Amino acid sequence: MSHNSSDLDKIETKSVANLETVSLSAPGSSNDLFGVDDSQLHRSLKDRHIGMIALVSVFGTGLFLSSGGTLAKTGPVGMLIAYAIIGVVVGLNQLAMAETAALAPLTGASIRHAEIFIDEAVGFALGYLKLWQNLLPGGVVSAALVIQYWSDLSPAVWITVLAVPIAVTNLFSIRIYGEVEFVFGMLKICLIVMLVLAGLVLDLGGVKGQERLGFHYWKDPGPFAAFIESGAVGRFVGFWAALSSVVYSYGGVQGIALLAGETKNPRTNIPKAAKRILYRVVGLYMVAVFVLTLIVPYDDKKIAVSDGTAAHSPYVIAFERAGIKVLPHVVNALTLTSAWSEGNASVANSARILFSLASKGQAPRVFLRSNARLRVPFVGVSVALVLLALAYMCVDSTAATVFSWFQNITSSVLLLDWIVIAANHIRMSRALAAQGYTRAALPYRNRAAPVGAWVSLVASVVLLVTGGFTTFLRGHWSTSTLVSAYCSPVLFVVLYAGWKVVRGTRQVPLEEVCIGALLEDYRTRPEEGEPETAKPAKRVAKKVVSFLWS
Repeated sequence: MSHNSSDLDKIETKSVANLETVSLSAPGSSNDLFGVDDSQLHRSLKDRHIGMIALVSVFGTGLFLSSGGTLAKTGPVGMLIAYAIIGVVVGLNQLAMAETAALAPLTGASIRHAEIFIDEAVGFALGYLKLWQNLLPGGVVSAALVIQYWSDLSPAVWITVLAVPIAVTNLFSIRIYGEVEFVFGMLKICLIVMLVLAGLVLDLGGVKGQERLGFHYWKDPGPFAAFIESGAVGRFVGFWAALSSVVYSYGGVQGIALLAGETKNPRTNIPKAAKRILYRVVGLYMVAVFVLTLIVPYDDKKIAVSDGTAAHSPYVIAFERAGIKVLPHVVNALTLTSAWSEGNASVANSARILFSLASKGQAPRVFLRSNARLRVPFVGVSVALVLLALAYMCVDSTAATVFSWFQNITSSVLLLDWIVIAANHIRMSRALAAQGYTRAALPYRNRAAPVGAWVSLVASVVLLVTGGFTTFLRGHWSTSTLVSAYCSPVLFVVLYAGWKVVRGTRQVPLEEVCIGALLEDYRTRPEEGEPETAKPAKRVAKKVVSFLWS
């Protein structure tokens, strides 16, 4: 059943009455009806910025650096299956996020959505876990270690050098951040295309003195690797253990919704970017991984060392083995830009998470302060920049261990975020039904989103619970693995329970979720341009360009 204006007005009256307990920012509103207003920030990220951020956030150092360790654990076919499974989980999760983000395009995304659709305590717990994840300087550490391919200087020197442009990028207009990420995004795409083409040339025997490989490494040493145990059990253990590192590889996709308060036409541009993640994963990521499995054997001892340095990048190793002297340096340089981009995004995300928490009174209100002209939450940015000093932990011989900790902790927080995103969508759908709405009332909808939310929820829970299972195998106990894999879920429960006890929060009843007010805000504040469903059909060439670009 669809609703007319009078229906919306009736339900809006009930929903507005509940807004005293639900703090929500209405995009572009000039009043304080919805609490702290995102209009303090500057909406200057354009379609091409958010679209490129969506694309490049999928391709990080997980692919360029740690993919070798994944290949060593599970073999070529196991690796392809692992990337495909996590890719589908991520894609379906983003479709669910697209619908909730279009209905409530707020800075903080899933953090604020959890407070609206589930419970304020869920948003509090997730917000601080995501803040912790982004404050961990994994990107800067990766960048400093990548430079070790060329330099014998201490990583501390390069951490200091890399921190300066990150500070400049984040302390000025978000438009500068968008442009920088756009440029780095283009470099990442160039890197992917170069790796695929060079890998195919190498595999097909196009390098002088190198025989044609074909699917040789799929046959010898074989399609699947055994890890820890032998035989079929070892192959399964290797495959399942690889899933956690693959989760790390897909980290960053949530960043597109996190910046909703600084995006032009967020109800249109964020869903447009989110829904294409699934297609791009299939179209680009899987191709890059497939080529990798053709040019490097999983039993190469060098790729099994996952220490975050480019010397152990499987792509670099493959080109070095073929006697190609230039390509390894090019790959390393572009991998450096990728790692630096991740560090840059972490600072930006940390500031927006602090802004989101402060808007709910869950962090000091000083984090709401923004530059009067540039509208950048400079206090949050400054705190994130100060905490980049954690990157100096990698300057001693334990760099590999620190890199591994960052990776495991990031993976568990990512899975918790995916779980909350899926739960937000499920609660939103149930609230729509409870209040008499159909899905046709949503600003954006996708047929796969309702089922996709459940699939991604179940898959993410299973992956989270089994994230550190290898430490429970006989003779392989590792306290560091146990802590890094499960400290985030335990901390989430502690934060959630603590906030409920202190503030006495409750789960928002479905009938009290402010669906009517959200839909009324959408109806009375249309964005520029026509809705996506009303656009004329594109020509084939334009569709291809749109697929890769926007």
